[in-house]
This record gives sequence, C-alpha cells and structure tokens, in this order.
Amino acid sequence: MGKNYHVPLFETRPVKRRIVFRLFSASILVGICFICMYRVKFFPVESGRIERWAWIGLFLSELWFSFYWFLTAVFRWNPVYRFPYKDRLCQRFEKELPDIDIFVCTADPIIEPPSMVINTILSVMAYNYPSEKLSIYLLDDGGSELTFYAMLGAATFSKKWLPFCQMFTVEPRSPEAYFRTAVEPDNDPVMLQQWLSV
Repeated sequence: MGKNYHVPLFETRPVKRRIVFRLFSASILVGICFICMYRVKFFPVESGRIERWAWIGLFLSELWFSFYWFLTAVFRWNPVYRFPYKDRLCQRFEKELPDIDIFVCTADPIIEPPSMVINTILSVMAYNYPSEKLSIYLLDDGGSELTFYAMLGAATFSKKWLPFCQMFTVEPRSPEAYFRTAVEPDNDPVMLQQWLSV
C-alpha cells in the first residue's frame, strides 16, 4: 500500500463542445432577464386586485423557475468525465474493501427465465472482488423448482467458470454474453484446453 498510495484512482477529462451548452445557457439567461424586466416594468398598478395577485403569482413562479434553472446550469457548466482505474483501486484498498451483499430477485420463471437469472448470478460471482467479502443471495419469490434445479446446475458450472474468468480476465463475465461473442482460441493451448473444458 505504501508505494501505490499516491497513484491517482481516476482520470478526469473535460467534455468536448462545452461552448454549445454555454451559448444555449446564456441565451436562456438573457430570456429570463427580459421576462423579469417585463414583470417589474409593467406591474398592473391601476388594475384590480385579482389581476395584481395573478401577476405576482406568475412573477413568483418565474422567479422560482429561474432559481431552479440557475442551480441546474451551475452544475452543468463545466462537465467532466471520470474514468476510474479499477486495478489501482483494488491495489490500494483491498484490505479495506467493505463486505457486499448482492440480492438477485426473481419471481416467475416464465417472465424471468432461469438461464437469465443464473447468468446474472454467475457474472456477479465472477466480480473482481475478494470472494470472502462478497455474498450473493437468490430471492425466488415464486419458489420455482425450475429455478432451484438451474441453480444446482450453476453451482457445478461455477467451479469451472470462476477460475476460468480469473485466469484469463474474461470480459464480459456473464457466460451467455461471453460465449455469444467469444471465438475459440487457437494460439494459446492452455486457454484452448480450459475453454473446451468450460
């Protein structure tokens, strides 16, 4: 932890084309100023009470909109993208990472097929996170036997899938998504053997 302590955890990059938003915001600000000047300049002094209260109500609602717009524009004035370095985060805080409980909920095996639920569970189990600090719970409100037996099958498959993910840093970590896009590795015999065993 000593030598990696001062390495930045993320990179900050400004958003391109901020000038377009700033010009748009400036035009709205000019419009708001014109509306406020109009409301103050043409206040109905000689009209009836109802007209004055309606005018004041409109003016207060426009002031509220202006205040709300100002708050949102301030936060969007200088937008940035932050790109985290996940490996550095793990290096710096591996001992201090909190315990995480992840709940995967399902209710109906027809609407939420067990294969989709199992893919979700396997991808969560393959997170790059200390396994002793990660707890995953399947909440099956429907109590489906189909989901139960799919989970039993996934337990045996996970004994091959999780080491495969860690050994070769597989992305995406969902088995269905990985095998849909993956090509059989020809150049690495160790990976080919593991790939075929999975």
